Amino acid sequence: MQQNYIPFRDTGYFSPLICDYLDEKNELNSSYNRFPKLENFKDQIEEKRRSEFVSESHRIVLASVLKKQYQNIQASKGTLQNIELLKSENTFTITTGHQLNLFTGPLYFLYKIISTINLSKVLKEAYPKYNFVPVYWMATEDHDFEEINYFNFEGKKVQWNKQSNGAVGELSTNGLDKVFELFSKELSSSKNADYLKQLFEEAYIKHDNLTDATRFLANQLFKDYELVIIDANDADLKKQFIPFIEDELLNQTSFTEVSKTNIKLEKSYNIQVNPREINLFYLKENLRERIVFEDNVYKVNNTDITFNKDEILNEVKNHPERFSPNVIMRPLYQEVILPNLCYIGGGGELAYWFQLKEFFNKVKVPFPILLLRNSVLIQTENQYKKLEKLNISKTDIFLKPNAFINKKVRQISDIEIDFSQQKEYLKKQFEDLYKLAEQTDKSFLGAIKAQETKQLKGLDNLEKRLLKAQKKKLADQVSRMTDIQRALFPGSSLQERNTNFSEFYLEYGEELIPNLIKSLQPLKGDFLILNM
Repeated sequence: MQQNYIPFRDTGYFSPLICDYLDEKNELNSSYNRFPKLENFKDQIEEKRRSEFVSESHRIVLASVLKKQYQNIQASKGTLQNIELLKSENTFTITTGHQLNLFTGPLYFLYKIISTINLSKVLKEAYPKYNFVPVYWMATEDHDFEEINYFNFEGKKVQWNKQSNGAVGELSTNGLDKVFELFSKELSSSKNADYLKQLFEEAYIKHDNLTDATRFLANQLFKDYELVIIDANDADLKKQFIPFIEDELLNQTSFTEVSKTNIKLEKSYNIQVNPREINLFYLKENLRERIVFEDNVYKVNNTDITFNKDEILNEVKNHPERFSPNVIMRPLYQEVILPNLCYIGGGGELAYWFQLKEFFNKVKVPFPILLLRNSVLIQTENQYKKLEKLNISKTDIFLKPNAFINKKVRQISDIEIDFSQQKEYLKKQFEDLYKLAEQTDKSFLGAIKAQETKQLKGLDNLEKRLLKAQKKKLADQVSRMTDIQRALFPGSSLQERNTNFSEFYLEYGEELIPNLIKSLQPLKGDFLILNM
């Protein structure tokens, strides 16, 4: 396997905020705790060890909940050992989270988890007296069903059509047998295709809800790598979060602190999320609605459910499982119940984590190290050879389609299509005219400017017409270059944000994940182009 790298900034697919973070720009220093460098984990470990939220009692509850959740799962010996190790004061977690996407959704589901697994290994080598457990946090309490009810396979959308209310984790898998039939028809009759059919069937047809199905699926894919999968929608875990739920209801601390941070960040960057006054949902069967405070009464949005102050505090005490953190509060919940050192996420996730640092400081919970997950472009050997033959560089292929074709046509054309020299010459000529007008009659300046604009625009139009003519003349090369880019960037988007792992499993089978495990370096800090 050949590995090439390109800086995230050079791909053109990552926000200025993420690129500046990777470049360690001073403007962002107050938005995170420690930068993800191997040596910085030493202080992160010490800070987390001092936290009251990694006490023996917290750890015992965590391990007990995980054991219950794994009762009906054939977990590996390594995974079960990791759950037991979580009771030890020398054990810490490395965590990633993801929605319960149907059949894993886009490829980056794999990359998140593999980044987490590999960082745990790297840390164990660097700090051998500690244990590091890779954790996949299932977003079972999310309710955005439309975001997770499909996956793409060979340019087609495989979709689960169903009405959904409440938390998606509790959603019945009824109806997925029809999805299974449709997906099976799209697959060939190879050994690898048979495994995919079996995996889908065992995950979704033989489990009653989406949480159990996703846990089974992730365990099957990663059980050899000691991954621990957690469903935090649990009453015992949420009991540990009660003080923060109460603070949120009474004081709206997250709204105050995140709002102040947003004012600072929005001077230079786009804000990922805006906090609500209360960043909690009320959760029951087929119900997950926002809690709002109006007229001295707590109301569950779009329902008739109301509480006064004493009633809602009593509800928190007796039923903490009915309170569900939203995107602002979920990171805090995670860091309270896990002995976590590092959160690994995509660019959008890290963007909202940067909004939370002052909130964490205020409630005195250690803020984790934030690591951008590995990103990968997988190229087959055949695609790699085509790119070489067409003389397409690793940076060229990341250009947006029009810019890509225009650049390549200019490069392969036997005539000069770049009119930059002519434009510069024209600008110098007009500089002389501006000087002449200044010395004679300044009223001519406007006329000269208009004429300069007209002639530069004329050159632009001539350049575009010539480029268009050359595209027609070089139609065969243009077609081949367009085809290879479309194959690598389906929907003009990153492959990892579109393509499902099943397409590559058909090609590489059981070697797919081991090869990715070998190739992904979580602390490398560049985008990986992998030839397999």
